[in-house]
Amino acid sequence: MRRAALAAAALLGAAGGFSGKPAWAQADPRASQRALTEIERQIEAGRQRDAALARSGEALERELEGLRTRLVQTADEAAKLETELTGLEETLRALEAEESAQAGKLDADRASIAELLGGLQRLSRIPPEAMIARPDSPVDTLRGALLLRSAVPILRERAEALALSLQRLADLRADLATRRAQAQDARTALAARQDEIAKLVERRQELQQQTEAERRQVADRMARLGNEAQDLRGLIERLEREAEQRRREEQRRKAEALARAKAEREKAEREQAARAAAAAAEREREIAASITPPTPPDRPDGGSGGGSGDGASRLPVAGQVTTRYGEADKFGVTSRGLTVSARPGAQVVAPSSGSIMFAGPFRGYGLILIVEHPNGYHSLIAGLGRIDTKVGQRVLAGEPLGVMGSPADGDPDLYFELRRNGQPINPQRGLPASDGKGQG
Repeated sequence: MRRAALAAAALLGAAGGFSGKPAWAQADPRASQRALTEIERQIEAGRQRDAALARSGEALERELEGLRTRLVQTADEAAKLETELTGLEETLRALEAEESAQAGKLDADRASIAELLGGLQRLSRIPPEAMIARPDSPVDTLRGALLLRSAVPILRERAEALALSLQRLADLRADLATRRAQAQDARTALAARQDEIAKLVERRQELQQQTEAERRQVADRMARLGNEAQDLRGLIERLEREAEQRRREEQRRKAEALARAKAEREKAEREQAARAAAAAAEREREIAASITPPTPPDRPDGGSGGGSGDGASRLPVAGQVTTRYGEADKFGVTSRGLTVSARPGAQVVAPSSGSIMFAGPFRGYGLILIVEHPNGYHSLIAGLGRIDTKVGQRVLAGEPLGVMGSPADGDPDLYFELRRNGQPINPQRGLPASDGKGQG
């Protein structure tokens, strides 16, 4: 390495130290040849390392495919648990309301029965002699006795009904406790699935980035060594065949060529910058058109000749569809997609296979995702609380893309729009069946 550095230094030369000849013309050809041999050895080692990294990358890609399949399965399980938990919570609310109603009714029955029992108990303490000696007439006394006699069976029936109501209340409370335990189990299972998804997503990112940095370093190092080798070969050839006058002439021609190349490069860079700016502006207009669609067409399916309706796509999140395609949304505007009310923190997945075209915040609309599918289809997903993917990443249908907002936001809404060739179509008709492979 030290010899290579010395040879490179000799090639570049120093601005000072002229002694009638350029610095590179004074280099020792044998030292340059040794430096060239060392650089070529390092280049070959770099090629071998790059080949090893390529093989490792293929193995990682196979592992990544298996990981994507696990992510899809785990996301499906989480969606089922979310739906089950929502049903259990609704059942719990109904049971709690029924328990409250029955408890109130029983409290009222207890009060009336207790009052009647108290009256009978007071009457039972009066002996028969005292009853005869009461100032009431015999007819009133007889009437009272008959009333008491008729009240006893009614009291018995009400007591039996009260006992049955108490038993039903006890059964209801036992059922309520069971449902609460089931709901807690569902919450625990859902939390475990969400934690597993988070770990799988993190592992997916690690696999995708594991060898990228090292391969870039190897490529940069090989490019630098290749340049050094090329320069050294040129130096050796010039030292062997060129005279002082030819070297000066060659330097002049090189300076002119460098100036022309620099001018051409600067011109190309300006043209490339202009093209990139135009492309970025066009992409900005496309994204803006995806979020703020044009005036609704007369046809209910957007007039675009959408999917075949075979259900090749899915909803990005488990939940209740609150606004359908073509209906008026909460602002009174005709909806060009679906609005889905989901659980806070619910998993958001790819509706169909494709590549991530845009991921991040956009013009005050919050976090949005745009997924490119085959045959001119695009999905726009808005309303996420967190995004777990990046632009250019290939995803499978059902692969996790992010999660909904936190419980502090209430029940969040997710907006899902499907387009073909830039025109909105009904997402519930689905995409035509594909080969299951994403774009890119």
